[in-house]
Amino acid sequence: MNLQGNQASIREAIDAGLLAGAVTLVWRGGTVLQVNELGHRDVHAGLPMQRDTVFRIASMSKPVTVAAAMTMAEEGRFALADPVALALPELAEMRVMADPSGPLDKTVPAQRPITYADLMTHLSGLAYAFSVGPPLSRAYGKLRFRQDQDRWLAELAQLPLAHQPGDRLTYSHATDVLGIALSRIEGKPLAEVLADRIFGPLGMTDTGFAVTHEGRRRAATMYKLDETGTLRDDAMGPAQVALPKFCTGGAGLWSTADDYLAFARMLLSGGTVDGVRVLSEESVRLMRADRLTDEQKKFPFLGMPFWRGRGFGLNLSVVTDPAQSRQLYGPGGLGTFSWPGAYGTWWQADPSADLIMLYLIQNLPDLSSDAAGAAVAGNTSLAKLQSAQPRFVRRTYQALDL
Repeated sequence: MNLQGNQASIREAIDAGLLAGAVTLVWRGGTVLQVNELGHRDVHAGLPMQRDTVFRIASMSKPVTVAAAMTMAEEGRFALADPVALALPELAEMRVMADPSGPLDKTVPAQRPITYADLMTHLSGLAYAFSVGPPLSRAYGKLRFRQDQDRWLAELAQLPLAHQPGDRLTYSHATDVLGIALSRIEGKPLAEVLADRIFGPLGMTDTGFAVTHEGRRRAATMYKLDETGTLRDDAMGPAQVALPKFCTGGAGLWSTADDYLAFARMLLSGGTVDGVRVLSEESVRLMRADRLTDEQKKFPFLGMPFWRGRGFGLNLSVVTDPAQSRQLYGPGGLGTFSWPGAYGTWWQADPSADLIMLYLIQNLPDLSSDAAGAAVAGNTSLAKLQSAQPRFVRRTYQALDL
């Protein structure tokens, strides 16, 4: 077995000036088979990528917040079918747009409450600015994140839903809303909820909504390809050591390859890692089970036929037909689960092969509505960069003879 060939596409992107660097990790059957430390976490400073480099993981935060929620559901703090308005009264009387492309003031009442399950599966009718069209997209674009969670939620609650709760999947701020609910139920900040229930038990010492002073030196710089194809390092400010006012459960975490590996191993093994149980087997089964109907899968996901051979659990995509899924999204056996981040971070766990793979980069994507699908799939739009991650995956599977 020689895994070295899986580096080629990543090195090509780095050499072409499309990518600063990457950290990848391949784990199988209890052993880390490979770690690639390629390129730089900061090009101008000459700082190399390292195994312990800290990355903004964007929507890879979502399964973590959902896992914390499931620990609370196991304790009877709420049920998945409960209305979330029990904890968030701001969402008690939601309105729904009468016409998805119509004016915001033409609405009808929601036919049923938004539930916790709706938030965990993006069936709530909430949205992102890039997942819906105008005029609702413009209204979402005005939401202010640099304020506390209660004020943000109050602003969000004034917007109509894109559709009736439960009707279809629209990628959304639902996990941010879920995080607020967890915070209120526990009576403590979301950062503490996740630390107590997920990070502490799993030993994820480098994961959180801010970095330590020492971790700041290991943080990867965020890059962006400008209109000329030049890689720029002014895409985002430096890593912050102070917690933000609003810790967003849907996109706000920092992490490392080994920390997220611990989380993925926990989900792969039915809720335990190294003898520590974090989730029950039933909670893990629910997270990894497809919940979408055939009718719901007919709707594209951010303009992509994302559900071909795939389903969706509790914020985890799930392979339901490996042959169909492989054509569009690369190899992965039945039940393979994942959820990527828009800055290029990606992972998947394949129970059929007892295999976990991670691919971590930092490139700020174009999140306009017509480019968001490629971003959420873990890549920016340039073909050579976009192909680096799937080629890494295919070559890894080939080397492992899977």
